[in-house]
Amino acid sequence: MNSSTLPADPALIDSRAAAWRLFITVLLVTLGNSSMYVVSVVLPAVQAEFGVSRGNASLPYTLMMICLGIGGIYTGKLADRHGITPVLLMGSAAVLGGFVWAGFSGSIWSFGLAHGLLLGLLGGASTFAPLLADTSLWWNRRRGIAVAICASGNYIAGTIWPPLAQWGVEHFGWRPTYIAMGLFCGIGMALLATRMRQRPPAATLEATPSAANVSTPSIDKSKPFGLPPAHAQWLLCVAGVACCVAMAMPQVHIVAYCTDLGFGAARGAEMLSLMLGFGIISRLLSGWICDHIGGIRTLLLGSALQCVALLLFLPANGLVPLYVISAMFGLFQGGIVPSYAIIVREHFPAREAGGRVGAVIMATLVGMALGGWLSGWIFDVTGSYRAAFINGIAWNAVNLSIAGWLYWRTTARRRWSAPTAS
Repeated sequence: MNSSTLPADPALIDSRAAAWRLFITVLLVTLGNSSMYVVSVVLPAVQAEFGVSRGNASLPYTLMMICLGIGGIYTGKLADRHGITPVLLMGSAAVLGGFVWAGFSGSIWSFGLAHGLLLGLLGGASTFAPLLADTSLWWNRRRGIAVAICASGNYIAGTIWPPLAQWGVEHFGWRPTYIAMGLFCGIGMALLATRMRQRPPAATLEATPSAANVSTPSIDKSKPFGLPPAHAQWLLCVAGVACCVAMAMPQVHIVAYCTDLGFGAARGAEMLSLMLGFGIISRLLSGWICDHIGGIRTLLLGSALQCVALLLFLPANGLVPLYVISAMFGLFQGGIVPSYAIIVREHFPAREAGGRVGAVIMATLVGMALGGWLSGWIFDVTGSYRAAFINGIAWNAVNLSIAGWLYWRTTARRRWSAPTAS
C-alpha cells in the first residue's frame, strides 16, 4: 500500500465520507473527460484549418476513445496497487499537457496523438473506469444510484464544456481555447486528487450483497448468466461496443450535422449540450431503476429506448425537431454505460470488479471510437448522414439482442432453480 494512502475502513461504506468522496469524484470526472466533447465542437474548424476530409478529422476522436479504453484497464490496475491519488495526479498532468500539445499542433496527426496519448490513454482514462470501480466499492445499499452519479460527471462535462468551447472558438480561436482548458482542468484535477487518499472499504463487500442481489439471492457468481466467466465477459464487451457505435453517431457528429443542414455550429453545440444535459437526468434515473430492477433489465430498457431515438432522427431535418430529439436521445441513452458496472457487480465476484468493469468500459469506448470514425467515413462515401444513422440503428439492434438474450438466461435460470410443487 502506498504510504500516502490511508488504510481502508469498512465503517465508511454508505457513510457521509462516502458521499463527500462521491461529490469530489463527480468533479474529477467532469474535468478529466472534458476533451471527449470539446473535440466534437472544434471538428469543423480543425477540418478547415488542416484541409482534411470529415473522416480524417474524426480520427483524433477515434484515437482518443480507443486509448481511453485501453488506459482504463491500465490505470485501474495502477489504482488497485498504489491507490487512486497517484493515478489522478498523473492524469492531471496528462490533461494539461494534452490540451496544450493539441493547441500548438501543426497537423491533424499531431493533434490526434495529443488526444490519444495524453488526453485519452493517461488523462481521461484516470477519471472514468477507475473512478466507476472505486465508487462501486464505497456503496452497498445505493450502489446503483452512486455509480450513476459518478458516471454523470461525464455528461456534466458534455453539458458544460461544448458551449464554453464554442464561445472560446468564436471569440479567440480553437487553439487558445484548448490551452486555457488544459490549464484549468489540469490544475483543478491535481487539487482535487489530494482529497482522494482514503482506500475504498472493499474488503467487506464480498460478503455483503447489494440491493439488487438481495432480491436475486440465487445468482451463482461463479457462472454469470450460466456461462463461463470469460464468455459472459466477452458478450458484455460486444454489447458495449455495439451500443456505443450507435451512441456515437449523434454525440460526435451533431455539430457537423447541424452545420451541413445550414443551422450553424453554435446550434449544434447547443443540441450536444442539451443531449448530454438530459443524459445526466437519465443516468440518475437509471441508477434509481438499477437499485430496483437490476442492471441487465436497465440495460435492456435503455437499449430499446436509444433505438427509438435513433429512428426519430431519420425524418427530422428542422431545427425544433432536432432540439426535441436530441433531448430525447440524451434522456433515453444516458443510463446504458453505468448499467454495465452494475451488471458486473451483480453477476461477478466483487474482488474482480475493477478489472472487469475496466474491460467492459474499454469496450464501450472502443464502440464510441469506432462509431465516431465510421459515421464520418459513411458521410464521406454517401455525402449525407442518413446512412450513418441507419448504421447506428443496426449496431443498436445487436446490443438489444445480446441484452435480451442475457436477460432471458437470467430469468430462465431462476425458473429452473425454483423449487417445484410436490
